[in-house]
Amino acid sequence: MDKVIITAAITGSIHTPTMTPYLPITPKQIADEAVKAAEAGAAIVHIHVRDPGNGRPTSNLDIFREVLSDIKCRSDVIICVTTGGGFGMTAEERIKAIPMFKPEMASFNMGSMNFALYPYAARVKEWKYSWEKPYLEMTRDWVFKNTFADLEYFCRVMYENGVKPELECYDVSHLYNAYQLLNDGVLKPPFHIQFVMGILGGIGATVEDLIHMKRTADRLFGDGKYTWSACAAGRYEFPICITAAIMGGHVRVGLEDNLYLRKGVLAKSNAELVEKMKMLIYEVTGREPATPNEARKILGLKGKDSF
Repeated sequence: MDKVIITAAITGSIHTPTMTPYLPITPKQIADEAVKAAEAGAAIVHIHVRDPGNGRPTSNLDIFREVLSDIKCRSDVIICVTTGGGFGMTAEERIKAIPMFKPEMASFNMGSMNFALYPYAARVKEWKYSWEKPYLEMTRDWVFKNTFADLEYFCRVMYENGVKPELECYDVSHLYNAYQLLNDGVLKPPFHIQFVMGILGGIGATVEDLIHMKRTADRLFGDGKYTWSACAAGRYEFPICITAAIMGGHVRVGLEDNLYLRKGVLAKSNAELVEKMKMLIYEVTGREPATPNEARKILGLKGKDSF
């Protein structure tokens, strides 16, 4: 495939404001970052929202409305709305933006897992907001719940609203969960898989792990049933994404996944991460970034004007 789809994950729910002054928090900051990332070469922006007062992840529909409307009126970029939400949110809280806004895509987490960020809490002495340390420490004893009943519910809501699910697979078992949903007639091909690597509780972020995920997906689903992308946490972001691009896949970067442009240098924006990824992919593979409309064609999306 000549064109590579670059996704920018704008703010996420993992990193907290103390970790970097460049994390977008307010609706305007999130929308501005999304538009600039698109201008830099991202065809998709992956959207979480935060409480503008303290930066805590939220599922507030008014904030989602402000962010999504702002992006849509200023950019042709594909919007992928989270259903991962933030730690402690219920399934109902996580999914409620989908029937309300009917975006082109939504993340679809493919299985329950330990999702642990507690080691970060030990690295910080002074916190900007009181919620940050307990939010991270709670993950020592927390399971990110996505049972088969949850998966069926999320998938049904997405299809009923014309939203293409992006299958977030944090480990090999999640591919087998998708295989079961496919056999049950819940999941419809062709689907799009995101290999999410390097989260404590999921698969590691090595080239060997990426190859294993891709080979497993090929064995389970075969040609023509799926497209795929990869992302990785922290310093593994660029090595894993470059490898994915060499293998013919697509990539995701952004401040949700990684705060650093290079060792010891904080990224000042999502656009910086997109620009670096775009340059590296072209230098190594010769592949150029897909435009939003080219990505829509590759992924079979309904189009910007359909929501």
